[in-house]
Amino acid sequence: MAGQILPHDVHGTGPVRVIVLHNWFGDRSSFDALRGHLDGDAFSYAFLDCRGYGEAIDHDGAYTMEEVAEDALAVADHLGWDAFSVLGHSMGGKAAQWMMLEAPGRVRSIVGVSPVPAAGFPLDDATWELFAGAAEEPGNRRAIIDNTTGGRHGDEWLDVMVDRSVGRSNKAAFRAYLDSWSRTDFHERVKDNPTPVLLVAGAHDPALGAATMEATWLQWYPNARLEVIDGAGHYPPEETPAELATAVERFLGD
Repeated sequence: MAGQILPHDVHGTGPVRVIVLHNWFGDRSSFDALRGHLDGDAFSYAFLDCRGYGEAIDHDGAYTMEEVAEDALAVADHLGWDAFSVLGHSMGGKAAQWMMLEAPGRVRSIVGVSPVPAAGFPLDDATWELFAGAAEEPGNRRAIIDNTTGGRHGDEWLDVMVDRSVGRSNKAAFRAYLDSWSRTDFHERVKDNPTPVLLVAGAHDPALGAATMEATWLQWYPNARLEVIDGAGHYPPEETPAELATAVERFLGD
């Protein structure tokens, strides 16, 4: 599979290089609140839009984690980055693992923010209908975001999250990515992988919180460690950007 150089921008000019992959509900603008807390002198962050999102909203594709990984590697090639770390939020965390498998000599470490495990994320029938229906129904997106942040945010915050999700993703891509991040399983390929991994989970995330990290990622990656952010649910880049930036740069700067 040949990757495409997707729309992206680089924040910072530092020697530590990081590819950043967004979540299912947001394009690269979902990291806007985080940028102001990042150290651009020590780090360079390349934020990119997956096919079907943001400035790549009209890009056709298979809309799979493998494709996200290939596209991200194409962006790294375009930037001349031979080695780098990968930060992936939610489904971006699953794609980051594909990058590691495809380019093991280039991916120095992974930061998974509320990351989907390599085994995917099983959903019961009712929950599957809720998630699959979110491609067409903004109300489903709102319910999912509200639930995965512990029901702690008001209408204004939820409106912003839903409006961005609807306006900056196309329905076909949104629906197809669900199959890839939730139902594909390659965890046998990542078992005992020595790549350093930081897992950042929100204390109020009932789906991809600490318990899920302990049962999946921490079982498979011997050099993984977990940090829990007390004030966050599933969306630390938006909920607690300063705390997330501190955790990420402490890890990447080691």
